[in-house]
Amino acid sequence: MHFRTTDSTDYVEDVSPGSGALPPRAWYASSDARSLSLNGRWRFRLSETAGAEDDSFASEGFDAGGWAEVAVPGHWVLQGDGAFGSPIYTNHLYPFPVDPPRVPTRNPTGDHLRVFDLPEDWPALSEGGAVLRFDGVESCARVWLNGTDIGEFKGSRLPHEFAVGHLLKPAGNVLAVRVHQWSAGSYLEDQDQWWLPGIFRDVTLLHRPAGSVLDFFVHASYDHVTGEGTLRVDSDVDGRVTVPALDIDVATGEPVTVPVEPWTAETPRLYDGILATEGERVPLRIGFRTVVVEDGLIKVNGRAILFKGVNRHEWHPEKGRALDPETMREDVLLMKRHNINAVRTSHYPPHPAFLDLCDEYGLWVVDECDLETHGFTEQAWRDNPVDDDRWTPALLDRAARMVERDKNHPSVVMWSLGNEAGTGRGLTAMAEWIHGRDGSRLVHYEGDWDCRDTDVYSRMYADHAEVERIGQGLDGGTHKRRGLPFIQCEYGHAMGNGPGGIADYQRLFEAYDRLQGGFIWEWIDHGIKHPELGYAYGGDFGEELHDGNFVCDGLVFPDRTPSPGLAEYKKVIEPVRIEGEGAAGTVRVTNAYDFADLSALAFEWAYDIDGETVGAGPLPVPALAPGESAEVKLPEPPAHGGVGERQWTVRALLADETPWGPKEHVVAWAQLLVAERPSASVAASGGPVPGQRLVTLGPAAFDARTGELRTIGAVDVTGLRLDVWRAPTDNDDGASWQDGTRYGELWRKYGLHRMQHRLDAVEPGDDALTVRTRVAPAAWELGLATVYRWTSDGTRLKLTVSVTPEGDWTVPLPRLGIRFGLPRADRVRWFGGGPGEAYPDTRSASMLGRWHSSVDELQTPYVRPQENGARADVRWAELGGLRIEGEPEFWFSARRWTNEQLDAARHLTDLRSGDTVWVNLDHGQHGIGSQSCGPGPLPQYFLKAEPAEFSFVFSPIG
Repeated sequence: MHFRTTDSTDYVEDVSPGSGALPPRAWYASSDARSLSLNGRWRFRLSETAGAEDDSFASEGFDAGGWAEVAVPGHWVLQGDGAFGSPIYTNHLYPFPVDPPRVPTRNPTGDHLRVFDLPEDWPALSEGGAVLRFDGVESCARVWLNGTDIGEFKGSRLPHEFAVGHLLKPAGNVLAVRVHQWSAGSYLEDQDQWWLPGIFRDVTLLHRPAGSVLDFFVHASYDHVTGEGTLRVDSDVDGRVTVPALDIDVATGEPVTVPVEPWTAETPRLYDGILATEGERVPLRIGFRTVVVEDGLIKVNGRAILFKGVNRHEWHPEKGRALDPETMREDVLLMKRHNINAVRTSHYPPHPAFLDLCDEYGLWVVDECDLETHGFTEQAWRDNPVDDDRWTPALLDRAARMVERDKNHPSVVMWSLGNEAGTGRGLTAMAEWIHGRDGSRLVHYEGDWDCRDTDVYSRMYADHAEVERIGQGLDGGTHKRRGLPFIQCEYGHAMGNGPGGIADYQRLFEAYDRLQGGFIWEWIDHGIKHPELGYAYGGDFGEELHDGNFVCDGLVFPDRTPSPGLAEYKKVIEPVRIEGEGAAGTVRVTNAYDFADLSALAFEWAYDIDGETVGAGPLPVPALAPGESAEVKLPEPPAHGGVGERQWTVRALLADETPWGPKEHVVAWAQLLVAERPSASVAASGGPVPGQRLVTLGPAAFDARTGELRTIGAVDVTGLRLDVWRAPTDNDDGASWQDGTRYGELWRKYGLHRMQHRLDAVEPGDDALTVRTRVAPAAWELGLATVYRWTSDGTRLKLTVSVTPEGDWTVPLPRLGIRFGLPRADRVRWFGGGPGEAYPDTRSASMLGRWHSSVDELQTPYVRPQENGARADVRWAELGGLRIEGEPEFWFSARRWTNEQLDAARHLTDLRSGDTVWVNLDHGQHGIGSQSCGPGPLPQYFLKAEPAEFSFVFSPIG
């Protein structure tokens, strides 16, 4: 036994990847060799500096009875109710001075201690060896077993193994791990996520029998011309490979070619096999597939593929990056059920069990190395480690640990060098090593726009116009780049309400062969569950530097509830296209899968009148091959009296239960209009009747002085007036570093959140009450001349609003419509788009029908409150004793707080329900876009300040 002094912490700032660890190898489970999980409760001591305590805690017999406990896997800052420090969130700024490889003296250091016995049936210590494996520790660790220093390592999201068989004893083994939050490795791990120190993945002791498997590489290619697969398993230890379903029994290293069913993300055919050496049997799950760039396209098994992907950080709102298998499975099932076919493992290799699930259920994977040096952009990439030869061994170590660990997964089709690390010699060395080690996959890196080291041209957040130019081959670039396929490794920034414009991107992807899809940023909001705030984000833990709620930019909320953005994405990327004219009596069905035919799907039709289904049945559709289309005849419409809006709804459903979805799960759908709705006309049958304080008109009463609506029937109405303000979304506010117009900022500059309403005239007429106003902000000449014209047929009340802009309006409006308050409103029924929210460029998933909800359920719980909950294309809505019809259709929302209160809130817990439900009936909404990190709304989704007229008809219910 030997111990270091308190000053022996030079390894923390050493640029090397570490010492003592075994060479990287494939991750696998053994059929024979024993393993012992060391997960559980560990003793824990936190120090403020790397050398605050000596190493005596690693000795046998050390008394840690007074120490606290933490869970492993886990992050200590998410345990102990704040006693162990706090999380830090930055997007790209390093939360410490940039002086590579130096780190702060104040360096939270966690000493972890676990005492364990070997199981009674553990093989005799003289029989073979043992390996201690750490699957993930952030960011630097030194390890002792039974008092012996066995090594130290960096590379937080990568496995490290140590030979420890000679150190084990039957009982009382003392495993000590010292973990430093900051190290030289931190400069290579500047990903957009929380900084969370700890042992956050599994710790396992593995028995290694004599003659056991060390490392192996499964090569399983597929020839799409012959339909044959070729298998060769290279192994460090000679053995045999058997695959019973294919009658394969060959020696390791020997190739064999047989007819097979290929593996794809749509048809994830896996063959079970065994690699057997003298001392061990290892189960294999073999997928045959070939990945190449050919004719300028990414092809798998001879066919070009289209990525309908998502970036996935590992996240759990209470456990951080310490994910359990069921949470990983939940992610994969949600992705499959929402038509997602690909994952980029941003920005590090995931837990290897996640890749097992991708193999099993079928997802293309871009496996990304644990490398990002984004913070060096603040100094124009000066001193960037990826262009400094001293750091190259660490970069190569990270590349090797990713490739060797994950090389046997058929789901992995690309290796990614990392993310936002600039360019440099180290990246070139990584690419050369990976190309030399594994020629069966492509190499990706977004930062290499000249494509010197990469096999694909990749960008993030290129706007629609640039993407189209790339699709047309008009983007220029190096000769090599011009011949490569294009993907958007990040697009559609899913922060808050949005992303908008993804349907427009998808149309481009499908129009140009070179555009092979992309990956939405990102999968999940990284909110941390908090007792007072609901979910915390950057700045909620007192960080010196932080990037606010930029960490909450996912398609699912922190608890994995799907957001409206995920519903939109599912609809946009659905693998079956259903199109046609409803009145024509036929529908065109196109198979948009890359490999699967439509035999797994059943189709059905429904015929709706005014949102109610009056007939439904199966629709025979042939099992179309990928890319094929067919004209399918619809049945005769069901006989039904009366007139109304009529449409067909056609759905594609799972015909039977699959591993990822239940029978009748909806895969794709479309609605085809047959006949439009008749207008809600109101013939004025009487004029306003003046009184001393009130003017009555049909069922309504108005303030005689101001013309303000007071009641409709027995329903009190508060504050009805023109409204142009919405609580800006994250995409409205945009990103500070972008050159484009940030409309949230401009709206505030021009005072659209503080409009004043000037009364110009109240004019009772023979058949109408007319109220003339001007709506304008202080300090500016801009204004909206607004006229409210009220008429009635005696039982119903019609409001026609005429708006005329005055002044030089250079900005679009957030919204245009009316707002008013109702008491005692709770349940809502409507005929229009639903069931969830929609906006002009996020409305693909809005299905026309009759829907119902509570007011509270109308709200979308974005982690940072903002405009939400609008329903599109509403024909009529009922709530609070009123029925409201629109001419034309309108956007409807209702909430228990005002737009101004919503705007002021920073967390959901800031919102307090009042006695009034505030209702917005909007003629128009501005688009959403993706400007929180991407482009803003396209011009066709702007709500321009121009003359407008729209009407609503109000009727008391009951």
